[in-house]
Amino acid sequence: MTTSLTPKRSTLLISAAVLIAIGGGAWSLFHRADAVAASKEQAQQAPSISVTTVQVQERDIPLYLSGVGTVTANASVVVKVRIDGQLDKVGFTEGQDVKAGQLLAQIDPRALQAQLAQVQAQQARDQAQLTNAKIDLQRYTTLRQQDAATQQQLDTQKALVAQLEAAVKTDEAQISYAKVQLGYTTINAPISGRVGARLVDPGNIVHASDANGLVIINQIDPITVQFTLPEEAVPAINRAQLSSHKPLKVTAYARTSNEPLATGTLILLNNQIDTTSGTVQLKARFTNQQHTLWPGQYVNVNLQMDDHAPALTLPAAAIQRNQQGTYVYIVKADETVAIQPVKVTRIQDAIAVLSQGLEVNQRVVLDGQYKLKPGSHVIENKAAANGAGASAASAASAAPANAPANAPAAKGSAK
Repeated sequence: MTTSLTPKRSTLLISAAVLIAIGGGAWSLFHRADAVAASKEQAQQAPSISVTTVQVQERDIPLYLSGVGTVTANASVVVKVRIDGQLDKVGFTEGQDVKAGQLLAQIDPRALQAQLAQVQAQQARDQAQLTNAKIDLQRYTTLRQQDAATQQQLDTQKALVAQLEAAVKTDEAQISYAKVQLGYTTINAPISGRVGARLVDPGNIVHASDANGLVIINQIDPITVQFTLPEEAVPAINRAQLSSHKPLKVTAYARTSNEPLATGTLILLNNQIDTTSGTVQLKARFTNQQHTLWPGQYVNVNLQMDDHAPALTLPAAAIQRNQQGTYVYIVKADETVAIQPVKVTRIQDAIAVLSQGLEVNQRVVLDGQYKLKPGSHVIENKAAANGAGASAASAASAAPANAPANAPAAKGSAK
C-alpha cells in the first residue's frame, strides 16, 4: 500500500515545485516591467534642459591656407646725395606723397657750375687751336705738292691736328662729367610714394658717404605683404597655381578684429624653403588707395587655394571632443538628444566644415552641451537661438579668417 502511494506523492511534489517556479518568474517579470515603466515615467517627468540648436547647412566654402604676415612697401628707397656740399633747400614736407621726378632737395651748385664753365672754356680754346691747325695742314699739303715744304713738316702738322682733335674730345668728356656732377646737386624723387621723416635739415653739409641719407620714400600703393606657410603647403600651392588661369587670391585681415583689410594676388612663392623654420616665404601685392595697409603692420593672411565647393557646415561651437574624436549632440524627433560622431575637415572663421556624420537641415545642439547626456529631453532656448542664427549667418557671409586647411571641403553623409 505504501509502495503504491509513493509515486503519486512524488508527482504531486514535482508539480507543486513547477507551479511555484512559474509563479515566481511571472511575478519577477511583472515587477521588472513595472520598474521600467516607472523609470520611463520618471524620465518623462524630469525637467527639459534648455539648449540652443542650429541646423546643418550646405554652403560654398573656399579652401584657404592661413598665415601671419608683415606689410612691406612695394618699393623703398633711401634718398642719398651723390656729391658733397651744403644742403640749400628741401622740396618736400614730411609725410607728403610725392611723384617720381619731383624735386626733393637742392645742394649748393656754385662750385660745380664754375667747374663746368672752366672745362667749357678749355674746350673752346682747344677747338680754336684745332681749327687753326687744320688750316695750316691744308697749307702744308699745298706747299708739299709744290715742293715748297718738306714731308717732315707735313707729317708734323698732321700729328698736331690729331692731337688737338683728341684734346677736344677730352674736353667734351669733361664737360659731360661736369654736367652730371652738377645734376647731382638737384635731387629728385626716384619713385612715387610717401616720404618719411626728414633726416637732414637745410644748411647742413652732406656727404656721399653719409649712411642715413636725406629721407626714405616708401611706395605704399600698391603695397605688399610677406608671409610664411609650412613647407607641407608648397606642393598644394604649386598645384593650385598650375591649375588656375589667374594669380591666386590673397586676403589680408586685421590681427585683432579679423576685419578684411584688402584683397590682392599672390606674386611670389619663394624658390627655397627655410630649413631652420621649415617654412616657405610668400608675397602678395594689394592695391592700397585707402591706406588700410601700412608698412610694418602685422596682419592675418588667407591664401585661397581653389574655387568655392559645396560643403556641410556648422558653427564651430557645436563641435565637441572626447577620446574617440569629434562629435555633436543631435536632436531627434522626440526632442531627446543623442551623440553623433562627425569628421571635421577644417575650421575657418568659427565655421566647422564637415565631411562625414550629418545631413543637411539636421538639428544640432550649439549651446548647453555640458548639461546633456544621451537621452536627455531638451527644449529650445528661442532667444539664444535667434542670436546664434544671426551670428552664424554673419560668419557665413564673411570671408574666412582662420583656416589651416590641408584638404578641401567634402559633402558629409550621416551614418
